[in-house]
Amino acid sequence: EVHSFTLATSSAESKPSARIVLLKDFNESGFVFYTNYTSNKGHQLSQNPNVALVFFWKELERQVRIEGVAEKVTPEESDAYFHSRPEGSRLGAWASPQSKPIDDRQVIENNLAKYEKMFAEQPIPRPTHWGGYKVKPNMFEFWQGRPSRLHDRIQYCLEKDGTWTICRLAP
Repeated sequence: EVHSFTLATSSAESKPSARIVLLKDFNESGFVFYTNYTSNKGHQLSQNPNVALVFFWKELERQVRIEGVAEKVTPEESDAYFHSRPEGSRLGAWASPQSKPIDDRQVIENNLAKYEKMFAEQPIPRPTHWGGYKVKPNMFEFWQGRPSRLHDRIQYCLEKDGTWTICRLAP
């Protein structure tokens, strides 16, 4: 999954957490992923929007690290992406109380059946608890592995005046 990355967040108490998410869009202003706003990552992002992303491609011996600030995308952007998803994924956004403890798998199955019935004769709307975040980068690090372990590391940092500085880091 070349478009998957590790998203690291932290709570208001600075407790870190990381998980794999899928990159759904990117442009000059940032990197976009979608999730349940009431999930653990959604709660952490509301408390502390500073994040780190790590893309790793073992076969290529390459890694890209990105640090930045996450902010919600517009409701229109979330709607557009939501409606491009397969029906099962749209229903899943309604059926899963993401990150919440549940008694057993039947909870999700029952929720799914309820929402399949509810939306059987109409378009499935995007739940208000689900949408996207855009990570606006302030640091990139490009890592290229080498057999000698003397890897190449190039870092770009966004300065307050909007320019980027470039430096080489020791491996």
